[in-house]
Amino acid sequence: MIDGLLFPCKYTSIVQVRSIRYHEIAASLRDRVQAGQFLAGRLLPSESELSAEFSVSRVTVRRALEVLRDEGLVNARQGFGWFVASDPVSQSLGRLGTIEEQMLASGLQPARRIVDFAFEKASRKVAKVLDCDQVLRVKRVNMADDQPFAVVTVWCPFELGKHLSRHDVEHSSFYNLLNIELGGATQTISADAATSTEAQLLEIPIGSPVLSCDRTTKDKHGNAVLVSHHVFPAHRTNFVVDLPAVTASIAPTGLRLVD
Repeated sequence: MIDGLLFPCKYTSIVQVRSIRYHEIAASLRDRVQAGQFLAGRLLPSESELSAEFSVSRVTVRRALEVLRDEGLVNARQGFGWFVASDPVSQSLGRLGTIEEQMLASGLQPARRIVDFAFEKASRKVAKVLDCDQVLRVKRVNMADDQPFAVVTVWCPFELGKHLSRHDVEHSSFYNLLNIELGGATQTISADAATSTEAQLLEIPIGSPVLSCDRTTKDKHGNAVLVSHHVFPAHRTNFVVDLPAVTASIAPTGLRLVD
């Protein structure tokens, strides 16, 4: 009879301790976020890392994180982990523009970090699109408020890019540097998983969901002048398309299904 009374008391005590503990962990993480230790859009330590830090189970850590999610401070994505909540940068597909313009419109401060700058032989795929054998290839990381926002690789025909320097492409866009009248671009967007290199540059886990964009930019005569590949962490950006009202179809122009 006594044992029957003691067991519920012990169980209740354990539950109370766990409840206090996850609220303490939530308070500690909340303080770090508000102090700027974890910046908007950045990953938090993994559940296993937090479990080891606070010497509690992952269940307790998850409950603490769920408290912060209910407050709107953090969020989570399958295959990505927990991160500090932030509004994604909306990029309009209605006109040709640069990443920097989109970030400035969202109140973010853009910057660039050049990873590779090389004049080289074009790959067969790039050579076919640009109709040239030699290209300037530039790989960069676009930063938003000093945080990695995109990995971008651009290929430019040698004749158009031969006068450019590493300093030039670090401080200005190809659209401004080429000094030619652009006619538009074709862009393909798909879902993908971050490679080891992309994950390192974007400071996200390998295999994290990303948006992969391939763009061919043309001049006013319809000649391809740039080929570019853009990789965005899926939690930090979205693409917006305005769909005009039509009578014949409700499908946006250019919508295609991939087999």
